[in-house]
Amino acid sequence: MTETLDQESRHAARMQRKKEVVDGKIADAQEERGVLVINTGNGKGKSSAAFGVVARTLGHGLKVGVVQFVKGRSDTGEEAFFRQQAGVSWHVGGEGFTWETQDKERDAKAAQHAWSVACGHLANPQIGLVVLDEMTYAFKYGWLELDPVLAKLLARPPMQHVIITGRAAPQALRDAADTVSDIGMEKHAFQSGIKAMPGLEF
Repeated sequence: MTETLDQESRHAARMQRKKEVVDGKIADAQEERGVLVINTGNGKGKSSAAFGVVARTLGHGLKVGVVQFVKGRSDTGEEAFFRQQAGVSWHVGGEGFTWETQDKERDAKAAQHAWSVACGHLANPQIGLVVLDEMTYAFKYGWLELDPVLAKLLARPPMQHVIITGRAAPQALRDAADTVSDIGMEKHAFQSGIKAMPGLEF
């Protein structure tokens, strides 16, 4: 009985110390402004996480602009759902993955057009969230120059949030971001021969 009370007492003391640390960090975090988020890495879920935030943003009554830089298909579940929601602008700007198109010039033009659409969102203070899906590939393949993109991101309306997804986010983009999630992969169903399934993969 005494040992149990001692354990409970130690646990309570640890939780109290933890609460004091967390409360202190909450008290220190008083700045309110738009946040730049990067979802990168080789794991699954970068775009899915971004679309979860789209739902959250809409729940707060804010408008959203989504620009997809690589994905060329228009039969995804997220597009079918979010296009039905008021306050969402959805642009499929890609021509498909590079191994599908095999046309660098066409891919570059598609990415540059997608970026022009994105620039319209980034200049609009009425849009609370801009998702630039798979944008990192535009830097990897040289379709877009990073410095002008960074300048536009940093000049966006002060309360606007941006999420950029895609593998191999360049270091300068990571440095400019407020939050960076590097999503790793332990295993993937595709590696076991399971095809992309509707509702989970698209």
